[in-house]
Order: sequence, then C-alpha cells, then structure tokens
Amino acid sequence: MNELSAWIKDARACTLALVADLSDEQLRVAKLDIVNPLDWEIGHVAFFQERFALRDVDGRPSLRADADRLYDSIAVDHSVRWDLPLPPRKELIDYLRGVRDAVLALVARGGLDRNAHYRQLLAVFHEDMHDEAIAYTRQTMGYGPPDLPLPRDDTGIGAGALEGDARVPGGRFELGAPELGATELGAADGASFIFDNEQWAHARMVEPFVIGRAPVTQAELLRFVEDRGYTRRELWSEEGWASREREDWHAPVYWRHHAGGWQRRHFDRWVDLEPHLPAIHVSWYEADAYCRWAGRRLPTELEWEFAASAEPGTSRKRRYPWGDDPPTPAHVNMDARAMGAIDVGALPLGDSAFGCRQMIGNVWEWTSDTFGPYPGFAPGPYKEYSEPLFGTTKVLRGGAWITRARLIRNTWRNYYEPYRRDVWAGFRTCAL
Repeated sequence: MNELSAWIKDARACTLALVADLSDEQLRVAKLDIVNPLDWEIGHVAFFQERFALRDVDGRPSLRADADRLYDSIAVDHSVRWDLPLPPRKELIDYLRGVRDAVLALVARGGLDRNAHYRQLLAVFHEDMHDEAIAYTRQTMGYGPPDLPLPRDDTGIGAGALEGDARVPGGRFELGAPELGATELGAADGASFIFDNEQWAHARMVEPFVIGRAPVTQAELLRFVEDRGYTRRELWSEEGWASREREDWHAPVYWRHHAGGWQRRHFDRWVDLEPHLPAIHVSWYEADAYCRWAGRRLPTELEWEFAASAEPGTSRKRRYPWGDDPPTPAHVNMDARAMGAIDVGALPLGDSAFGCRQMIGNVWEWTSDTFGPYPGFAPGPYKEYSEPLFGTTKVLRGGAWITRARLIRNTWRNYYEPYRRDVWAGFRTCAL
C-alpha cells in the first residue's frame, strides 16, 4: 500500500498548496455559476474523502458534526454555498489534515478488501479532479499560478507545430474499459480502478476516418477569429449562437487584441499568443463553429478512443496511446510540470499507433458526443458521479497539462456543458 499512501499524501499536499497563498477574501471568490467558493470546495474534498474512504468503510463518525450540512455537494445547492456558515481557515485546514491522517492510519493497518481499496482510490481521484477545478478557478479569477509541490519541466516549449492528418483504417473495436482480471483486482495502484461510465468494453464497428495528428493550435484558431468567425451566424449551431449572443462572445475567453496583435491571459499575466500551443479554454460550441468554418468535424468518442488505443492488424487495445507502460514526462505534459500547455509538436514518444500526438495530456479534447451510459451501465459507489450528467454534457477525452497522470487512460471520459470556456479544453478535428 506504499503507493496508495503516497498518493493520498500527494493529493492533499496539492490541495493545500493550491490555496495557501490566497487571502480569505480570495478564497470566497465572486459568485459565479462556473466556480465554487474555494473555502467550500476544499472542505468538500475533505468531506468526500471522510465519507467514502472512512465512514463508509468502518462506520466511524465525522470529525465535524456539521460536515454533511455544509459540504455534501448533492444536498447543498451550488447557489447557496456562498451563504453557508463555513468554519474559519484554521479549522478548515485542521479538518483536511485530520481526515488525511485518519485515512493514512486506516491504510497502514492493511487488510483493505476490494471495496475499501476502491473507495480509497475514488477519494484520491476525486481530489485530483477538484484540484484541477481549483486551478481553473484561479485562472477564472485572474489569480497567480499556484506553487505546487510537483517537479517542473518545460522542455516542450519551442518544439513547434505538427501538421497533417492520420489515416485510421477502422474496424471492429471494443469501446470502453475491459473487465478487470483477478490479479488486477488486488493491485495497490490505479490499475484496479475504473469509473462507472467506462464500464464495460462493448463491440462497435468503426468506419475508416482521417483525424488531425495534433490538436488545433492558437494560430489556427486565430485565423478563425480574424475571418469573423464569431459574427458569422451560418457557422454556429442554434444553441451555440444563442450562447455566443447571451454571453457576448467576440473572441476566445482570456484573449484580447492589444498593440496591433493578440494576447491571452494565463492566470494573472498577459502573454502574446503562442502559435504552436494548442488552443485552450474553448467551449464545445466554439469548437463546433470552428469545424464548420474549416470544413472539418469533431471526432466521435469512438473514433477518438480508436485512434488513441487500437493497434493496426490486431484486436489488442493499448491502455495509453504509446502502449501499456505508465506515463512519463517523455510521453505526456501532465502533473503541471510546465505550468501550462506546450507546443503540439512536442513529445513524439507519446504518439499513438497511427501517429496522433498528445492524445493524453496538454489539453482536454472535445468530442462530438453527448455524454451517456454504455450498455449495461450501473452506478458506482459515488452514485451521482455520472448519471445526473447524462444527456446534458459533452464528452472530452485525454486530460490536460494540469491533470494528474495517475488519473488518465485511453478509456477515461470527462464531461462538461457545451458552453463552458473555463475548462482546460481544446479539440482536434477530423476530415468530413
């Protein structure tokens, strides 16, 4: 259980670091429908871990009598989270540390059964996802970049573009995660974990298709902007145009025209556009409009997963685009190593069998699909994780520069509302 304990410690260290430099006023943040007050969000992280990894495992009471009333995200509506009588910072940090220490003691005792082990991992991965959300809240609010206790490496900057398409032959394919074998069920790391919406692999036929080797870059998106893409009604879906008008979109969020050129805001700093970095903070509606302008389309999630994991001429499926070995910095830009995206031409060792680059890491990628269940879907222990979002959100794949590498594999499914521009999301395109 050494790796599990290390992950528990690491996740909590990152949560604490993400808010350590913020004032009490900054923790509260403005009341927006796309963010949470950060003092509520980190309290929710502790509550979730205590609920699923402690209380549901050995029946112990909460460290806080008011935890359910304050931090249960299902019972506490988003709109009222700013009005709750939340504890002062010291009590909140004590709660985070107290829950962590209790979980570590439980793991150290050993003897966790399959259900208890799954719940420990669920709490770690839930925290990883909230840490990513806290980072995009910092971006939304214009706070500085966080000082995370993680290694730094920005060697991908300057690698340049990666143009062209990959031709994918198609064929029979098992979409989704394969059922776990007996040896995997006892694994101490994430190999034994699958979210409910990945379950289980089922046969599908894939027609041949052509997909971009890399995500759409800032330079490519700029051409769409400068060709009046945001004012041409014919490029937008009905729902997308309504969002564009309602929110008054004239360019990608965090972009501005400045001194004859274009800049984007990265946390609290304005920088000139980096032409070979992937476009990021792009909504599904914007990605869809760009595709109409470019004479392209978004990949289906079936096509995306096939391009990421299939091996030509075999029925074998890879866990990652490059194979089954875990991610390293030579394969992916993740774990906030570069504190931002890097050029789309970087990291050739991470290519899929068809030559698609950075399908994991750097930037989340929208697919054309509405999020829904696979055949035979059954909710996991966290029953509200997937099912309430079926039918209203769009699927993203692959992870971003700040996503934790331990979280992601080719079958992992993310999902957000199509109007969201705060997520670390971009897209790659397919030929029509």
